[in-house]
Amino acid sequence: MGRDGSGNAWKHRQWSRKGGYTGIPRQFTPRTLKDEPQFKFEEVYITPLRQKRHYSPDGYVSYELFERKTEPTGIRIFDAYLQYLTDGNSDLQAFADKHGLRRDDIDSLVFVLTGMRGVDFRLKYQLWMAEQLLRYTDMSIAEVAKRSGIGSANNLYLTYKREYNIAPGYRRQRLRKPGDVGKFKL
Repeated sequence: MGRDGSGNAWKHRQWSRKGGYTGIPRQFTPRTLKDEPQFKFEEVYITPLRQKRHYSPDGYVSYELFERKTEPTGIRIFDAYLQYLTDGNSDLQAFADKHGLRRDDIDSLVFVLTGMRGVDFRLKYQLWMAEQLLRYTDMSIAEVAKRSGIGSANNLYLTYKREYNIAPGYRRQRLRKPGDVGKFKL
């Protein structure tokens, strides 16, 4: 049993050079850039939506590709990372291994360029994608969760409850405007 009676002896411990593991919780100090970040989140986000609905003068509906910035920064490794997230991938280690990097390298790159911690950046990226998928597609909640990189419907539900204090299905109802469904395609 842990000192707090939780049954988890390691829950609130951290490693100390002097005395090994202690019962003192780790204190995380948020990092902040002293300079303005080079990119704002909105400038680097790549939408997963590729085609936009178009009405011909005859009233026929067709879909046309619209221009998306797939290399918003011009920094190859960062743009590859953004495209990796846009494709619905979330395994940071797999991306790092493919490019000969460490996970910390990617998180540091994200921090230097955007001023956001890597984990916060990934979550925000996934949430923005989930928002677009919920609003413009008829994908199920489970499909939205998988495509956005959040994983399962349960993960999406928990994330939405934490971030917006609302379930994703209700969030979808609030986001949608008339004509939104089918306005864009993947």
